[in-house]
Amino acid sequence: MSAPPELPDVVSRAFAVSRTAGYVSFCRNETGRLLATLAATRGGTMAEFGTGCGVGTAWLRSGVRGDAARIITAELNPKLARAAATIFADDPQVEVLAADWSTLLDKGPFSLLFLDSTEPGDVGVDAIADLVEDGGLVVLDDFTPCEIWPPVTYGRVDTLREQWLTDERFTAVELMVASDASVIVATRH
Repeated sequence: MSAPPELPDVVSRAFAVSRTAGYVSFCRNETGRLLATLAATRGGTMAEFGTGCGVGTAWLRSGVRGDAARIITAELNPKLARAAATIFADDPQVEVLAADWSTLLDKGPFSLLFLDSTEPGDVGVDAIADLVEDGGLVVLDDFTPCEIWPPVTYGRVDTLREQWLTDERFTAVELMVASDASVIVATRH
């Protein structure tokens, strides 16, 4: 798969690195454009848990304006982290760590935190809430849209989605980014 030419250069480079590494699980373009838009509103430190080969990080970076923001991203798989690091080797605003997401616990609070709803295994509100500054954003991707309440996925109540949409520390919304994909965006009170 080749990246469409209308993608930001850093995102095209990330797709090329993913392709070379044989890594096909990455942030969708629809989610990426949302990340870039949200990153454009942020200063301070942003973070991503689960870098993969850096496509989500590249989308975040494409939205950053000026020198007032930085992005830290952690990837448990050292091979993938090394691949992602090549994309940002000359970018002082992005730091790629070959580490478990928990290494970022002492590097917050974050103005924007991006994570996959399936990685790491414990992305519940209680594990994440204190990592986000007041007014900060959490973006969780890889949800399948659901039109009922409580939300159901694979025949069971989706307790992760339910937690994020009802936690009193956040104002949250589920947004469809495509007919088969949604994200949760939550703002910390």
